[in-house]
Amino acid sequence: MQKRIAIVTGASGGIGKAFTKLMILENVDEIWAIARNKEKLAHLQNEFGKKIIPLSKDLASSSELHSIGQMLEEEKPTISFLINNAGVARMGLSKDFGVDEIQSTIDINCRAFAVLCTLCVPYMKEGSRIINISSAASFQPLPYLNLYSATKAFERYYSRALNVELKGTGITSTAVCPSWVDTDLLEKELNGKKIRFPDLISADKVAQKALKDAKRGKDMSVCKLHVKFDHLLTKIFSQKACMRTWLGKTKNYI
Repeated sequence: MQKRIAIVTGASGGIGKAFTKLMILENVDEIWAIARNKEKLAHLQNEFGKKIIPLSKDLASSSELHSIGQMLEEEKPTISFLINNAGVARMGLSKDFGVDEIQSTIDINCRAFAVLCTLCVPYMKEGSRIINISSAASFQPLPYLNLYSATKAFERYYSRALNVELKGTGITSTAVCPSWVDTDLLEKELNGKKIRFPDLISADKVAQKALKDAKRGKDMSVCKLHVKFDHLLTKIFSQKACMRTWLGKTKNYI
């Protein structure tokens, strides 16, 4: 009998760890927990038990990314859940981003998740769920966060379009679009100034809402009413108007 697995990227902290906790309660035999930090992965296994299979992978590396496909080919499991959470973000002026950082951000936020979707779908069956962690930053262009918001727009569009392509298979793809989430990814200070994040939400709440929405077959999961309202505003007002509002919020930090 094929073993049932869940795959979680960026599993060692934040939203990824929150999803890992939820996967323990699901009908899966193994949770392939993917992250770069071996020590954090070891702590994850100690905390949640032997169901956790720690995989130290740098998803910006083509060879390490494709090695996951090789593992799938060898073990031929049934993938019940693919949770693409790995991502990087930094706020700042575009001129301050080096070429290597730009390439790595695109590789992790865009290429890795799209490749993993392609690698994993053949091992999925009716009822399998793909959950891709996008962001409310994907709703509009965001100056000073433009690289991150652009990559998250790619992830949201790709994920929702994939959901349409999978229609009839019983497999669904859900783009998760939270606003500010209280994780280590969030920069707490910029240019010597502490950043104030309105309506900060926990990673656990984001993961719980996303899993519920994915099981309902929704192609988007938006946690909290104010984020849904922000999404509506980006449809009503021009992108230039939305960017002016965003600039008003960020002027004290840049």
